[in-house]
Amino acid sequence: MSQPLGKDDLARLIAGDIPDGSYVNLGIGQPTSIAHHLKPDSGVILHTENGMLGMGEVVPADRADWDLTNAGKQPVTELPGAAYFHHADSFAMMRGGHLDVCVMGAFQVSAAGDLANWHTGAPDAIPAVGGAMDLAVGAKEVWVMMTLFTKTGEPKLVPECTYPLTGKTCVTRVYTEVATFLVGGEGVRVVNTFGITFEELESRLDVPLARP
Repeated sequence: MSQPLGKDDLARLIAGDIPDGSYVNLGIGQPTSIAHHLKPDSGVILHTENGMLGMGEVVPADRADWDLTNAGKQPVTELPGAAYFHHADSFAMMRGGHLDVCVMGAFQVSAAGDLANWHTGAPDAIPAVGGAMDLAVGAKEVWVMMTLFTKTGEPKLVPECTYPLTGKTCVTRVYTEVATFLVGGEGVRVVNTFGITFEELESRLDVPLARP
C-alpha cells in the first residue's frame, strides 16, 4: 500500500487476522473499533472484563442501552447468546488462560515483547491499570494496536521499555499505521509496510529488523 493505514483500515486488518471462533478481549480506546470489522460468520466471541461474553460493537448514544457497556463505559450491543457474569468470574476467565487473543494499546513495546501501557511515569499522569496486567499474563496471544511514533517522532517500538511495565515478554504482534511486526523470541520481524520502506523503518527504529 502506498500510504499509511487509517484507523479504520488498521482495525479491519486486525479483525481479519483474528482466527475464527476465538474468544477475544478488545482494550479500551482504538482497539474497540475492531468489533465493527468482524465478519458475522467468524464465530469470534468478544469478552469485556466488566462481565459480558457475546459483546457487539460500540453504538452511538441515540442507540444506547446504558445497561450494556464495555470496560471503557461505551454503549455496546449484545449478540445472540450473550452472557453476563460477576466481575470476579470475568477476571478468572482472563487470568485462567481462557482468552485466545487480546488487543491493547501501548505507550511502548520492546523488541522482546515487553508491554508498557498503563503509565508514562510522568508526575502529573493518571495511572490506568484496569485489566491490562491480567490480560497481558492471561491471554494466549497479546496483540498491540498503536501508532509507531509519538507526536514528537520518538519510536514506540523500542529496544527496552522506559515506562513502567504492564507485562514482560507477552506481546507477539504489533500493528501500526505504517507497519506490522512479529516481536519476541527471535527479535522483530516486519510482516508488511504501508507508505514506508523497510530501509526507512530501519533508519527510524533502534531495534534490529528482519525482513518480511
